[in-house]
Amino acid sequence: MASIDSFGAKSVLDVAGKSYEIYRLDAVAKAGLDVASLPYSLKILLENLLRTENGSDITADDIRALAGWDANAEPNREIAFTPARVVLQDFTGVPAVVDLAAMREAMQDLGGDPSRINPLAPVELVIDHSVIVDAFGTNQSFQRNVDIEYGRNIERYQFLRWGQNAFDDFKVVPPGTGIVHQVNLEHLSRVVFTQPGEGITAAYPDTCVGTDSHTPMVNGLGVVAWGVGGIEAEAAMLGQPISMLIPRVVGFKLTGSLPEGATATDLVLTITERLRQHRVVGKFVEFYGPGVAAVPLANRATIGNMSPEYGSTISIFPIDDVTLRYLELTGRSAEQIALVEAYAKAQGMWHDPQAEPRFSEKLELDLSTVVPSIAGPKRPQDRIALTDSRDSFRAALTTLIGEPKQKPQGYDKAVAESFPASDPPAYEDSDKRSELPTDHMDEPSAGAGRARNPAAITFPDGSKGQVDHGSVVIAAITSCTNTSNPTVMIAAALLAKKAVEKGLNRKPWVKTSLAPGSRVVTDYYEKAGLTPYLEALGFNLVGYGCTTCIGNSGPLIPEVSQAVNSNDLAVVSVLSGNRNFEGRIHAEVKMNYLMSPPLVVAYALAGTMDIDMFKEPLGTGKDGQPVYLRDIWPSSAEVASVVESSIVSDMFKTGYADVFAGDERWQQLPTPDGDIFEWDAASTYVRKPPYFVGMPHAPEPVTDIAGARVLAKLGDSVTTDHISPAGSIAKNSPAAVYLMEHGVAQPDFNSYGSRRGNHEVMIRGTFANVRLRNQLAPGTEGGYTRDFTQPDAPVTSIFDASRSYLAAGTPLVILAGKEYGSGSSRDWAAKGTVLLGVRAVIAESYERIHRSNLLGMGVLPLQYQEGQDAQVLGLTGEETFDIIGVSALNDGGIPATVKVRAGAKEFDALLRIDTPSEAAYYRHGGIMQYVLRSLLN
Repeated sequence: MASIDSFGAKSVLDVAGKSYEIYRLDAVAKAGLDVASLPYSLKILLENLLRTENGSDITADDIRALAGWDANAEPNREIAFTPARVVLQDFTGVPAVVDLAAMREAMQDLGGDPSRINPLAPVELVIDHSVIVDAFGTNQSFQRNVDIEYGRNIERYQFLRWGQNAFDDFKVVPPGTGIVHQVNLEHLSRVVFTQPGEGITAAYPDTCVGTDSHTPMVNGLGVVAWGVGGIEAEAAMLGQPISMLIPRVVGFKLTGSLPEGATATDLVLTITERLRQHRVVGKFVEFYGPGVAAVPLANRATIGNMSPEYGSTISIFPIDDVTLRYLELTGRSAEQIALVEAYAKAQGMWHDPQAEPRFSEKLELDLSTVVPSIAGPKRPQDRIALTDSRDSFRAALTTLIGEPKQKPQGYDKAVAESFPASDPPAYEDSDKRSELPTDHMDEPSAGAGRARNPAAITFPDGSKGQVDHGSVVIAAITSCTNTSNPTVMIAAALLAKKAVEKGLNRKPWVKTSLAPGSRVVTDYYEKAGLTPYLEALGFNLVGYGCTTCIGNSGPLIPEVSQAVNSNDLAVVSVLSGNRNFEGRIHAEVKMNYLMSPPLVVAYALAGTMDIDMFKEPLGTGKDGQPVYLRDIWPSSAEVASVVESSIVSDMFKTGYADVFAGDERWQQLPTPDGDIFEWDAASTYVRKPPYFVGMPHAPEPVTDIAGARVLAKLGDSVTTDHISPAGSIAKNSPAAVYLMEHGVAQPDFNSYGSRRGNHEVMIRGTFANVRLRNQLAPGTEGGYTRDFTQPDAPVTSIFDASRSYLAAGTPLVILAGKEYGSGSSRDWAAKGTVLLGVRAVIAESYERIHRSNLLGMGVLPLQYQEGQDAQVLGLTGEETFDIIGVSALNDGGIPATVKVRAGAKEFDALLRIDTPSEAAYYRHGGIMQYVLRSLLN
């Protein structure tokens, strides 16, 4: 609790005979500040400052600055935000717990008390990213995948069990339960948080940060929550407030209601496109207006979930009757629901559809204008109206296969030396392709026959098929984004029912999967009697986890994989997910489209993207007649009827009754003991990280960077998936070589995401995405660069080049374009960068989380000034770089720019250290070192 209450805000709220201590916002209004017209989200932040005011990190001036917020001003005031709790998923949670374990050991080595390294806020970790779709299409798929998951990940799970015992207020939701964001939405979120105190319980808004960029999903409940990197989350766990600038807030007014045939997915893809075009990176987005009441809670959550896809920090809906009904449906107690309503109304946080809060910018959307849509083939913001999907696909295909790629000088020799025992990495050789004839693009015939390179397949059961450019080889109902929404999930099942009744089936080359975000989904499918129809089309349950959306799609059907690789086909995945970046879904799949669950089923029936869903049939029915999408698309009334009759509160109460206990297998896992973790030198999953080795009690002064070389020169929209892939480990990669040297056979490689507790694997996986294009090594795809420590600068792997530079004592820089580090809040994209020896990144612009993560690891984020980039400045990446002016940070100030000398060229770059706290993190070598020294002292 705060030790200072400058505004006399502390008060008591009585609800149903129980008293709660609260900090009233209207106390600030008595000081002549307009609190009533503040956006809902800023009211949450204001309460946070009132409650945590201590005269140092949070002062009365901070409170006045926030309450008197100038909507039109650019962000310039730093505040310290203290989240009520922290949410983790296992891919990011394992390295976070590894770091905490290493910090305990470092604290002990430095003579401090290791027990100081302990969460001071509730931490809840959900294991959801580990299950891979190895088995599919049978009733045994789920159990088989769970068995494989435990076999692959037992070391990680034992380590998390140790963390659950070693750290206070740290809970783990075991495998096979659900996706972190759906579990957070349906169970973990309190909306109003309570904390027992001396004689009275404190009540305050539920807020959280999570180590996954889609944490804003619970914005749909009115919970201020956003994604952070694991290193920032670790600091929050240890009681460090999160430094932030008071943001600009974009008001998004909603009117009308969705038309017949449009889904929540179509709505969110429309909003994603609008907000990405409007440029909301780093801003808060808040929905208001009369149309808000027409947006069901599940749709609100879908919109919040996609915040990172358009770059906003949060996308929030205020509390209203829709919120309360959802809390009741999902089994929250009557006492909690009454508290939420009373608190929101007492604090002016209850939604008024006629109110016009003061916003920095305003947008408006008439929901009735939303049309069926998809997005792709490689970015979620690239929305395509379904009516235009065929033409858009054909244009994208022409662009993709019409780009000849030449092998750079020294390429073959470099590959042979880097991977002597492995296949060379794939590249697209111009002599293997012919131009797609433009007259093909308007042929009237249907389906994949329009494409130019068909490959016949015979399957083990004797059936035959044909795959080509545009063939759909993965169709996945997956991801928290849509599986948390009963409307679209029921729509998918009803479409499957109608398709089966018509006599349709999925095409045999399509790998189908159903991976709900919680067990409640399969419960209501069973109650509605819809499971058999999904299973008839191959959409059997494969697991409760992220699966395909995170890149855990598993292998393609073997015969399909062979045909794709032998014929260099540009095949397609369709998924109800939130990410479709290059190389993310599957290394062999070049085109990826996001869409609603019912459209996923429809494309599995069609088997190709090269189809006009409004004019061409999906197939032929058992009566010999063509079956069109319109024939099997369920009406909104049909969907609503099934939702109403099939989903009840008891499903949520039962499903989450003992959510942290796990099954017998989880409970019987052997668990290490002790408060200090005993590292196993033979482990290939969990290793002691090097961040604190030789760390002195006080930081050394920071210095300018001299004689740096460029490790990679990259273009626009390089995502954290490009920098640190989460999916499969290629058999010809440096990470694969390391694993094989440590006795791990290829079938046991698992994924990069599951290996994040081992820095040796992750360093080798940094910049290893198979679709990465480094302009220093033109013509290559994957983790390749040139090594300028060697004569003629031969092409080699990025990892091997970094070792050469490290041995020579040469610092490294990365050159990049716009939106560098977009996508997942992946701390390993920053950790791997620093461990490769990179000291600075120079980009045209950054996504919020990755810039923060780079700073958190002691990497200097620099930005070209407006109108400048590598091309304008004539940078080739072959220059030697000096960065001058960094040492000015030792004086306590933050210079606006630093001077960059690249060979004979010189320019000023913006220093993207945005707050004094960030400057302190950089001076200490990173946020973990800063926190450790703070706790030590």
